[in-house]
Parts: sequence; C-alpha cells; structure tokens
Amino acid sequence: MFKDLFQKKRKYATIPSERVERTGGPVEGERPKREIPEGLMSKCTKCGTIQYSKELEKNLKVCPSCGYHMRLNASERIAMTLDPEGFIEFDSEMASVDPLQFPGYASKLEQQQSKTGQVEAVVTGQGTIGGHPVIVAVMNFEFFTGSMGSVVGEKITRAVEEATEKRLPLLIFSTSGGARMQESILSLMQMAKTSAALARFGEVGGLYISVITDPTTGGVSASFASLGDIIIAEPGAVFGFAGRIVIEQTIRQKLPEDFQTAEFNLQHGQLDLVVHRKEMRATLAKLLDLHDVKGGF
Repeated sequence: MFKDLFQKKRKYATIPSERVERTGGPVEGERPKREIPEGLMSKCTKCGTIQYSKELEKNLKVCPSCGYHMRLNASERIAMTLDPEGFIEFDSEMASVDPLQFPGYASKLEQQQSKTGQVEAVVTGQGTIGGHPVIVAVMNFEFFTGSMGSVVGEKITRAVEEATEKRLPLLIFSTSGGARMQESILSLMQMAKTSAALARFGEVGGLYISVITDPTTGGVSASFASLGDIIIAEPGAVFGFAGRIVIEQTIRQKLPEDFQTAEFNLQHGQLDLVVHRKEMRATLAKLLDLHDVKGGF
C-alpha cells in the first residue's frame, strides 16, 4: 500500500547558460540553466549536432546535419527493414553457456542480456520484404560488440539451413568486433561452420544478400559477411579485418583517411553497392524482385 507514496526519481540533463562570468556566476538578466529529461535529446557522435531523439528516430537514426548513420540494435533494424507483420523468430531462447569456464564470462553474459534485453548478439527468423519471403539474421553490436561465439555461429548456421530447406533467399545484416575471445577456438570454428553452410546453400542456387553495417570486422568480416552473392553496405560503415592501427604498425605506412569505409571498399571492388538507410528496404525489395524469388528459387 506504500508503493504510491514513492516515485522513482526522474533523471535530468543540465543545459548550461550560454554566457558565464569569469567569477563563475551568471550574467545579469541571463536565463538560468535549464533541466531537460534525460533521453529527450541526442547528440551526433560525428558532427556533434544536438537534436530531439524522436525526430532522429523518425529519420531512421541518420543525422540530418552530416548524414552519419548511427548504429541500430537488432529490433530497430528488423522494424525498419521487414514488412510490419509476420516476423517469426528462430531459436529465441538459445544462449551461451560459458563452455570454457572463462573467468567472469558468465556474469558478463548476464549483464549484456540485462542491458540489451536480448539473449545473444544475433536475431534470426523469417519475414517478408515488399511481400518477398526471406530468412534473415540481424546482428546487434550492443551485445558484446556483436562478437561471434558458438551461439551466434549456430544461430546463423541454422538460419542458412532453414533458407536451404525452404528454398528462400537469405539476408544477413552484419556488425561485429570479431570472434568472442572468451570462447577461444570454439569461436573461431564458427567461421568455417557458417561458411560451409553458405557453400551448401549456394550449391542449390540460393540467393544470399550480405548487408554490412558499422562496424563489421574480424572473424565475421572474414567469413559469412564477405560471402554474399550481393554485398551491400551503409554509407560510412567500417568494413575490414584487422584494425587500422594494427595494419599501420605492421606495414609501417600511413593508410588513407577513408581506409576501410564502405566507400573505400566499393571503390576497390569489395562491395557491390553502398545504400543509404532510407533506401535500404526499397533496394532489397527490388533485388528480390529482379531475382524472381517471391515463390522461392
């Protein structure tokens, strides 16, 4: 009966006044500091522009000032890409079990699950894009930097096998920091596992569209992310294997400023298309239509 007597304190962010005297006090006649609810405003991590969070979401989390494509979680990506109804998730309860008893790994998994509301770093399932049935796998960088462990590899492999069995096109949105170090060799094995499944999918004529989002690196970029029949990336997305600093130290040369960006990879033949987020759904629907896969392949 006491629950109505107490309310959770609302978090606020402080917006300082524009001018402050050198003594630290406000200038006479100036408006006082304003308190606004936390989360109401968002700041672009590239250009620093501050904007209303709701307006940014309406713009698909693309900065209207500089065009920077902010990262999306798996749920946001699915909502923006697939048709509104009919998504069926696969293996939603499949979770990592700390196979090597790596110190602190179990507790970190619980923290990641609590923070993101997801069980693992990838969501797989079946849905439609412009009426075209597809099997999809969408990675989430918020969960352990999208690292690929045994469960991520297994879920993606199962999605590929589902696409093979149902003879449906496959779409994978990649974003990852690479293999999950807490699972060691078991994580690295997922590269071969997913690649083998995609090889079998290709043998039966399956269409695989790989979409690269920021960032896609390490074991994911060196396996299934690079094996698409068509490889698309969002503008500015980082796509490569080793990090820039590691490469520069190894070859002892300064790399171009745009090295490993989507545009750089497109120019050097690693990608087929760079597509703005606002055009992504329409582009995917057009590709599916061109390949005449509405009723399977």
